[in-house]
Formats: sequence, C-alpha cells, structure tokens
Amino acid sequence: MSDIQEKIEQEREQARAVCDVKGGESGDCAAAWDVVEELQAEASHQRQKGKPKNSLERYCDDNPEADECRIYDE
Repeated sequence: MSDIQEKIEQEREQARAVCDVKGGESGDCAAAWDVVEELQAEASHQRQKGKPKNSLERYCDDNPEADECRIYDE
C-alpha cells in the first residue's frame, strides 16, 4: 500500500510542476491531476478490498431490492 501512496505523492508533485509551467487552465494540467485522482481511487479500492463486509452489506448483496438496502439520491 505504501507503494501506491508514494506514487500518488510523486504524481501530485508532477501535477503541480506541470500546472506551474503550463498554467492552471491547460489540458496538460488537467490531465496530470486526472492521473492523481485515478491513483487515489485505486488506493481507496484497495483499502475496501481488505475490509470485511458487515452483516447488512452481506444481506444487501443477496437482497438488493430490500427496503433496508435502498439508496436514495438527494
């Protein structure tokens, strides 16, 4: 896990450098920050994999239409 955190930090520094040189509104700047976001999302997914599901999560996996498992968008 520390490898991905190191990679995130490296890409974050790279993004800052690109944005300083190319400008904050450039496509290169946006692309550099997209890389950082994707790495952060991957780190989050890796953390979730290691976390065991609780009884409600297991129930909702088996019964996604149950009232207890409904997810409401605000």
